[in-house]
Amino acid sequence: MELADRAVGFILASISVTIFTYYTFWVIILPFVDKDHFVHNYFLPQEYAILLPVYAGVTLICFLSFFIGHVMLKSKKKKT
Repeated sequence: MELADRAVGFILASISVTIFTYYTFWVIILPFVDKDHFVHNYFLPQEYAILLPVYAGVTLICFLSFFIGHVMLKSKKKKT
């Protein structure tokens, strides 16, 4: 079981580092690269650099609120 946990942890850490590197390059370095350079083909337009994290954050807050509300209602029913 410990080996499976380590593998999952390694995969999650690798995905996180990859996303962080991609986003950092997209937001910080790409604006200084010429518009006709081939590297721009690998990235979405700059507007999405703000929109995607905002939508992800709003979605996360909605799911967390729903989960907390569900747990609170469930624990209230147990007390009654």
